[in-house]
Amino acid sequence: MNDLTLPIQSPSSNDSQSVKELALEPVVVNHRSSQIRPAGHEPKSARRLADTKNLSHQEWLAVRNTGIGGSDAAAACGLNPYMSMLELWLIKTGRQNPDLSDGLMENAYSPLYWGKELEPLIAKYYTAKTGNKVRRVNAVLQHPDPDKSFMLANIDYAVNKSEVGVLEIKTTGEHGAKLWKHGVPLYVTCQVQHQLAVTGKSLAHVCVLICGHEARVYEIKRDELIINQLINQERRFWEYVQQDVPPPADGSESAAKALSQLYPTSQGEIIDYRDNDILNTWFNQLTEQKKLIDHHQHRFDFLKQQIQQVMKTAELATFDNGSVSWKKAKDSVSLDTKALLKDQPELLNQYPQVRQGSRRFLVNTKA
Repeated sequence: MNDLTLPIQSPSSNDSQSVKELALEPVVVNHRSSQIRPAGHEPKSARRLADTKNLSHQEWLAVRNTGIGGSDAAAACGLNPYMSMLELWLIKTGRQNPDLSDGLMENAYSPLYWGKELEPLIAKYYTAKTGNKVRRVNAVLQHPDPDKSFMLANIDYAVNKSEVGVLEIKTTGEHGAKLWKHGVPLYVTCQVQHQLAVTGKSLAHVCVLICGHEARVYEIKRDELIINQLINQERRFWEYVQQDVPPPADGSESAAKALSQLYPTSQGEIIDYRDNDILNTWFNQLTEQKKLIDHHQHRFDFLKQQIQQVMKTAELATFDNGSVSWKKAKDSVSLDTKALLKDQPELLNQYPQVRQGSRRFLVNTKA
């Protein structure tokens, strides 16, 4: 398997890691040797930055925002499929509320709710399967080196076993399970290697519950090459935070939302970029990509209609490489608000709902 190399612009697959799945049920091995730590370079133990047992949730969030935590590591390196560097920058600079727990305990449909509720049960399963006893670490840990003080860790559990220092617990549903198909996803590997860097430990276990019925335990060895690259990337990101300069957008949905939040309104200003060669090149490439999208969309619609026309009233059509379905959605009943307001216009004043407008990005070219 290939080595993991940072920095990487965008993760498109589950790259290989210094990982192997433990021989529990089932046995699957994804392994390569980790970089050996040089002799005489034994890492120091982490600094206990803050005890979290008696901290309020807001106080805990404030401590987390003083650095880059393990769950931030992949995003800080541009390797998180769910969060861009730009969105993480908004959080770390106080422009976006990092509190994802609003309504968490009340929302039984939230993955965060079940992740929190199932965590102790998964830890119990881990102990039963491995024989390793675990304990909560009620603290935010900090890298002991002053020049790496921006690296924080809030690990799930410590393992009462000398060679295994960290236990990371994950839950994933049907959509997220795809990322675990070939082992530990890259963004989780970044998180765990970050934790090993902060704690000075050499080995970690990841216990994941997939779709509520399949549990796997993976072993991740400390890899100095990965850790050094993580440190460099995280330091670069933290400089963006300290200098209050936004990192570049990466084309993700997360970055698009972050840009909308960062620049929600326009001020009516007109900027002339005609003398800027780089931006003119970007604009020309943008218009060419738009033409390609339009062309491919038309081609897609044409082929779709050809298949629909030969399917007629059939519901499913199978092919050598897959299938298509063409089903009628169930009928539904909705409120005709237009007719209701026509009959009772006073309701609009009694129950108004303001929908904030958003900026639209339109591309115009010369004829």
